[in-house]
Amino acid sequence: MMSKKITIAGLGWLGKPLASTLKLYGYSVKGSVTDAVKAKEITKSGITCYPLVISEDSVSGMVTTFLSDTEVLIIMIPPGLRRNTGANYALKMAVFLNEIENAGIPNVILVSSTSVYADDQGQVSEHIVPMPDTDAGRQLYEVEQLFFNSPSFECTIVRFGGLYGGSRNPVKFLAGRKNLSNGEAPVNLIHRQDCIGILMEILKRDAFGHIFNCVHPMHPSKKEYYTNKAKELGLEPPEYQAESKEVFKQVESNLVRKVLNYHFRDTF
Repeated sequence: MMSKKITIAGLGWLGKPLASTLKLYGYSVKGSVTDAVKAKEITKSGITCYPLVISEDSVSGMVTTFLSDTEVLIIMIPPGLRRNTGANYALKMAVFLNEIENAGIPNVILVSSTSVYADDQGQVSEHIVPMPDTDAGRQLYEVEQLFFNSPSFECTIVRFGGLYGGSRNPVKFLAGRKNLSNGEAPVNLIHRQDCIGILMEILKRDAFGHIFNCVHPMHPSKKEYYTNKAKELGLEPPEYQAESKEVFKQVESNLVRKVLNYHFRDTF
């Protein structure tokens, strides 16, 4: 039976268009954001949205109502660790996990990131154990294990690569920059449309209890990809150092094809 009642924690750049797609396919959808004004706006647009703020000791907002009557909870709460707020993401998510377990939700999809793999782990597929080399990566991996091993629900972990789509393209942050390192390393990117396509396929197939790496199968070098993208967008291409020793990570999405029979978009 196709699950019909979906709750999305985090209606942002990816969560909002996912919610709209789910509605088109007849799913019942509700979601959350951290800002009360934004929550009202989204509710007006036709998707019931709750303001919800998760801290290291509590969840503020109507968390019981938000989590009630849910067949699948999709969690898209970014760690925000790049902003150096000093917040402990793993602790916050443990607090949220407690609420989820109390709500009796049967299935959870946790959106994670390929940053759980170290930058020098080489070629990695889902059976390779992550060895995170950053604080963000370590906390993400800790959260993955907390959720995946919960006895209260079946969990699928989705590790997205570098996200792009809409007005979002990593080349915009790199344009015109000089002396960048690791130009020969492969890119590990995924378009927002593929993110939505994969999540829809997981729901359609009830594919719970899995870990999926989600990265486009094409891996041009950073130098090649970002130089071409900059030219396409009329931006100044970034310049990379000439290096003899390259550190790399190439993420393979074997199970997306095997388990979900999902095919990535042709354009890259």
